[in-house]
Order: sequence, then C-alpha cells, then structure tokens
Amino acid sequence: MKTGLDRLLADSTFRKPLEGKRVALVAHPASVASDLTHSLDALIAAGFTVTSALGPQHGLKGDKQDNMVETADETDLQYGIPVFSLYGEVRRPTGQMMSTADVFLFDLQDLGCRIYTFVTTLLYLLQEAEKHGKSVWVLDRPNPAGRPVEGTLLVPGQESFVGAAPMPMRHGLTMGEMGRWFVEHFDLDVDYRVVTMEGWEPDGPGHGWPQDRVWINPSPNAANVNMARAYAGTVMLEGATLSEGRGTTRPLEVLFGAPDIDAKGVLAEMERLAPEWLAGCALRECWFEPTFHKHAGTLCNALMIHAEGSFYRHDTFRPWRLQALAFKAIRALYPDYDMWRDFPYEYERERLAIDVINGGPSLREWVDDPAATPHDLDNMAASDEASWVETLRGHLLY
Repeated sequence: MKTGLDRLLADSTFRKPLEGKRVALVAHPASVASDLTHSLDALIAAGFTVTSALGPQHGLKGDKQDNMVETADETDLQYGIPVFSLYGEVRRPTGQMMSTADVFLFDLQDLGCRIYTFVTTLLYLLQEAEKHGKSVWVLDRPNPAGRPVEGTLLVPGQESFVGAAPMPMRHGLTMGEMGRWFVEHFDLDVDYRVVTMEGWEPDGPGHGWPQDRVWINPSPNAANVNMARAYAGTVMLEGATLSEGRGTTRPLEVLFGAPDIDAKGVLAEMERLAPEWLAGCALRECWFEPTFHKHAGTLCNALMIHAEGSFYRHDTFRPWRLQALAFKAIRALYPDYDMWRDFPYEYERERLAIDVINGGPSLREWVDDPAATPHDLDNMAASDEASWVETLRGHLLY
C-alpha cells in the first residue's frame, strides 16, 4: 500500500502542479513515508519549496502528552522555516499563517473518530483557505478503524473543537474523504484535492490498517491499532471521573478504571443488560496504578479491551455501544456514583464534558435514566447511523 505522501513523492503527475508553488505542511510524528522518513524531511529532500509547517494538537513533534496542553510557535532549527501551532494561542490558521504558502499539504494520520481533533483542524484549514484563496491537498492515509459507522449524530448547535459537524462518533472515512464531505456540507469554494492511497483495502485483512505497515503514534496516547479500534468508545471516559488509563502504558484501551468499582461485577451486569454489545472483542479484568492523571498513585480495578488477534470481529465490534453499556452497568450497580466530570473540556466551559464529547446530552441522559434500556439507545443510534451511511456514499474514494 502507498499513502498519499508516498505517491506524491514518487509520481511526477502529482508533483508538477506544485512546481513554483510555496508549500506548507500540516503534520505530526506519524506523517512519515514508507521508509519512515518524516514528510517534512522527505518533501524538502525531494525539492519541494516548503516555506512553513503547522502542527495540530500535541504538536508537530507530538511531545505534549495530555489534552489541553498547548504548543508554542517556533522556528525549525534545521530548515529555518516557521512552525506554527494550531493548538496554542489559536485553533484556526491565522492570516499570517495562510500568507506563508500557496498550497497547504495536510498529512495527518487519523483514528476514524469525530472527537479526534485533527478532523476539526482539517475543517478550519479548509475554511481559512477559502477566505484567503489558498489550495488544500490531503495526502491520504488509512482509517485504522475501517469503514464501520457508529454513534449518534452531533446535534446542531453542539459543535466544538471535538465536534466539527453532524457526524457520528465513528465516522468510517479517511481524511481525504472527510475533506470532500466538508467541502459539500459547508458549501466551500476552495481548491481542494486528494492524493489518494494506492492499494488500501478498508475491508481487507487488516480491517483498515495494513498488516505490513508500521504503527507510529499519531498522538502520544494512541499507542497501537487496538487503541484506534476502541477509541470511539473509550474516549468518552475523558468526560467521566473513571480513568481511561492515562498514566499507564495502555491508555484508552480500558472500559474504565477506578479504585472503588468492582470490575467483575460491572462485567456481569453488562452481560445481563445487553450481551450482544460485548461481541467482537475480549474483555479482561486487570489492575493498574496510574502514575499521573485520574486516580494517580491509587490501585484501580479495570476492564481491558482486546479488539485484536483472534478475539477481534470487525463486523460485530461496537466500541461506542460497549462503552455506553459500561456506564449503564456502573450506574445500575452504583446509583449515586459521581460519574460525570464537571470541568472545562477542550475550552468548553458551559456544557458537561460528556455532552461535549457526544455532541449532545442524549447518551448521558440514557445512562442516568433507570427506565431507559439498551434497546432505546440502539434505536436512537441506528437511525443516525443509517442516515450517515447514506450521506457519505458519494464521498468514498476506496
């Protein structure tokens, strides 16, 4: 398989329109060619006139561990070009940033989840490119979670930096395809192009992630394909007092971790409520003591997700429902548990973090309503999922 970057470097057909153009690169640590050369180095070595670089959340270097840790602008010491932060003083590219180039190459490895902020960064770049008359090219990369779609649609009016538009949590698109949808949905008049991948099989043996491709963390806590598959569910823990495993070596691969919850009891309750929602993976009781973040220095009981190896079933694994079910089971067993975090989340200060994450209050209300059943949530989500699948049909490139 060849990524968009690999094809751009190798094929003069793609390169010719960029001759004589100033190029800016949006990248992070996973923006690498097939030989693992970073795209910034590879493009400059290939003779492209790279005049600036832009880093998303966690920075161009990927050095910022936690959420809401900002990155400053800097100058690249090797090439002497400005490196602008799109997760510092601003989230949208400024006029100064846009003035540094004619074409913006967007080369970010995504996880296939609406809340992963690179999605919103792409939208903001497209909107600013329209204002400033610039071109945006996405150098496409695999969606490691594959084509499955899951979750309720973001409710209009609930947009945020982790919710760019009315899409479900697990969107099933590559970034190149997402850009195509953004252009249509927001009626953008922008020169937008996708350098497509060659040989990517979303329904092939890797279920989205090529089996022979090296995994490089696109953000510090995205450590492997198992995390990428589980993330559309486990990311909701960022809106809960329960630990998502930050401060351990396997963050965002657990359904929860807490010092005051019996993991085996929660699993039994999940199996009682909706056993079919546990399909496609294995759940294993484990223990951890986070070195930082929630419950730091405290022994936590947890359920580890294994959406990998012989335990993984791509067609039945539903991480959003799985995580919702864990919340529901905890609420049933511990009715008064203080589950929802009340703190500013991605700079949203009015809404609960769990509602910002889900693009509305419906999931939290379902968890907290003793009369609400798994069937109720399934019906609500299924309608939105079917609508989204129909919406994206005209935007698929593979």
